[in-house]
Amino acid sequence: MQHLIRIFRENFEIDNPGTDDDLRDEYEFDSIDAIELLVEIEKMLGFTLTQEEKKQAMYIRTLDQTCDYIETLAATRA
Repeated sequence: MQHLIRIFRENFEIDNPGTDDDLRDEYEFDSIDAIELLVEIEKMLGFTLTQEEKKQAMYIRTLDQTCDYIETLAATRA
């Protein structure tokens, strides 16, 4: 979670987002930001996401959901 919080701070200038804050409503996190976040997730995990995996990310709204998404990807590829 700390690595993800650092990404939000450094890449999106979002300091200390609440784990259940709606990123779009609270921080104006838009589709371009989402694409940049997926790139960072790929770097973090060490593999390129499939189109299907990227589509699953369209429904992410919170930091908790982002963490769950990353954990699921890591478990699926392990």
